[in-house]
Amino acid sequence: MSNFLRDFTSIGFSKGVMIISGLTTSIIIARVLGPEKNGLIASLLVYPGLFMTIGSLGISQSTTYFIGKSIYTDEQVKRAITQIWFFSTFVSLISCFLLIRYLSNSGENLMYIMLALSPIPFSLFNTYNSGYFLGKNQIRTFNKINWIPSVVILVSTVMFILIFPMGINGYLIALTGGPLFIAVLLIFKNKFFKSFSIKVDWKIIRKMLSLGFVYALALLVMNLNYRLDIILLDLLSTNFETGIYSKGSNITQHLWQIPMLMGTIVFARSAVSKDGLAFSKKIAQLLRLSFLAISAASIVLVFFSDIIIIGLFGEEFRESISVLNYLMPGVILLTIFKVMNMDLAGKGKPWVSLFVMAPALIINVILNFLLIPKYQADGAAIASTISYACAGIAFLFLYSKSSKISVKEIITYKKSDFDPIFEIIKKIRK
Repeated sequence: MSNFLRDFTSIGFSKGVMIISGLTTSIIIARVLGPEKNGLIASLLVYPGLFMTIGSLGISQSTTYFIGKSIYTDEQVKRAITQIWFFSTFVSLISCFLLIRYLSNSGENLMYIMLALSPIPFSLFNTYNSGYFLGKNQIRTFNKINWIPSVVILVSTVMFILIFPMGINGYLIALTGGPLFIAVLLIFKNKFFKSFSIKVDWKIIRKMLSLGFVYALALLVMNLNYRLDIILLDLLSTNFETGIYSKGSNITQHLWQIPMLMGTIVFARSAVSKDGLAFSKKIAQLLRLSFLAISAASIVLVFFSDIIIIGLFGEEFRESISVLNYLMPGVILLTIFKVMNMDLAGKGKPWVSLFVMAPALIINVILNFLLIPKYQADGAAIASTISYACAGIAFLFLYSKSSKISVKEIITYKKSDFDPIFEIIKKIRK
């Protein structure tokens, strides 16, 4: 448990920095640019965000799996990573350009498009290589890859939005600064620069892609569920409504860092765990703690949603209050999926999530088309929360069957569940 506490503390610091940096950045662009321009930014970034999932090809997860299981040598895996990166970057840039140009209402401005695409090569490189450190259980290094870019983006946003007011262009430039900075560091970390080679080992690449493709498909369906509202609001509504929705949902994304705090450890340890059943029971314990924490946080957010939204983003975003409140029930229930899916993914079973997330995506699409025209941003939030709730509840039963642990055992709280918390308190007191 001491190793878990060390990793938990390390990831807690990382997530804390990411939340503070991301929220501060969001506050700055909300107050300076207003709802309509925030909606335009959200529309510009939704496809690059999706292509970070598609373009990643699940390589980070498959890298973690192959490194964790010691199936291939470090050098073989790193060489394969860099070669896949060249190809996926090219495909992602071209595909994403076409989607924004011809499907988004924000596609008329070529400068916006090019700036929105510019982080993709660096972000993909960072994502691919982060799987190496996670597979090695080097949690601290993995954390740096995540939190350093968010700090650089915040500093760059202050520079290009507040000190040198450059509007939307300034924020899009800032979004490139973070991934670029960490990518340069990673090239020299563990001598990644030596992994660039024209010698191709097709066997390893095929195996990484075959497993990675399943991860990528599962992640794509998941991310479509999270981002679909922005896409459909862009098509069916206005930039103002998209901006209103983006700020309401932005708060929930930070709230999800609570289960993801534990999820990173779950995935890394699941990849190297020898006793799958015993580990799954520990994950059930983590779920119960996560569910309790996120439920408590959600109740606080609902009671103080008006103070939080207006206090952070300003009076212009008052309509985001109802968006936040409508999203809360779904966010709570999706915690089940967020935690437990990491266990199955770490065991090389990412495809299991498709059985619940694909139907949930269909529900989300149908409800968005029905609700957005009448209820705008609130309609998108209602559609999401129904979709999230269905996915969370369905995955509970699916995980129970896959792990051979009864639903009752998964959801029943025990006194021992709180031992890790008491141990953390004791360490803090010492």
